[in-house]
Amino acid sequence: MGGFSIWHWLIVLVIVMLVFGTKKLRNMGADLGGAVRGFKDGMREGGDKAVENAPQVAGGKTVDGQVTGKTETKA
Repeated sequence: MGGFSIWHWLIVLVIVMLVFGTKKLRNMGADLGGAVRGFKDGMREGGDKAVENAPQVAGGKTVDGQVTGKTETKA
C-alpha cells in the first residue's frame, strides 16, 4: 500500500503520451531544458558579478558604504 510498482508508472506514461502526444512532450522537454540551462548561466554570471562588486578591504577592516553628500569639517 502506498508504493507504486513499475507497471503503475508505465500505465501513467502511456496515458500521458496518449493525452499530450509525443511531439508536445518533446517540446515541453526542450523548453524545460532551455530554462534550466538559462538558470545555470544566470547563476554563473551572478557569481562573477558578486566577486567584482565585493567590498574593498582597507587596513584589515571591511569598508562598505555609500556617499550621500559632502560634509564640511572645521579645523
